[in-house]
Amino acid sequence: GQSYEIRMLDNRKLGELPEINGKLVKSIFRVVFHDRRLQYTEHQQLEGWRWNRPGDRILDIDIPMSVGIIDPRANPTQLNTVEFLWDPSKRTSVFIQVHCISTEFTLRKHGGEKGVPFRVQIDTFRENESGEYTEHLHSASCQIKVFKPKGADRKQKTDREKMEKRTPHEKEKYQPSYETTILTEVS
Repeated sequence: GQSYEIRMLDNRKLGELPEINGKLVKSIFRVVFHDRRLQYTEHQQLEGWRWNRPGDRILDIDIPMSVGIIDPRANPTQLNTVEFLWDPSKRTSVFIQVHCISTEFTLRKHGGEKGVPFRVQIDTFRENESGEYTEHLHSASCQIKVFKPKGADRKQKTDREKMEKRTPHEKEKYQPSYETTILTEVS
């Protein structure tokens, strides 16, 4: 339920795609499973979640906090997807809320579940001649894990402690933590 900001930036090179100048584009946000194993059973996993949490959504837009989004929509049948239009020439920030936690999709063995990683994926489209947003422009994603506040604090603490015990050579294998995450382009 925590709101997280995703800034939408026009990253075209000068002169690239002039046909979208002054036009709106559509972005579709999805929360999907990061692990291949769970991707194969995603439909069943999401149906199980829907059954246990009737009326709830996995992903929402925090509309009052968001800036520059037009016509935000959440399809009632796609609990893990939201979409909106935006103008690449204007400042646009979308605040998203993920309403499921990573441990809801792990088998409960003996406490302290790891939790499955999710991926936030953003696909952006431009309008075709018929006025439908079907022409793919860009896709980007990043991995996330969602925990309840106390669980998140505990996880960060144990992760920090584990890192402190590693040798400098082992630490080089991990990327440093940052205030912000730049989403990775998906080809």
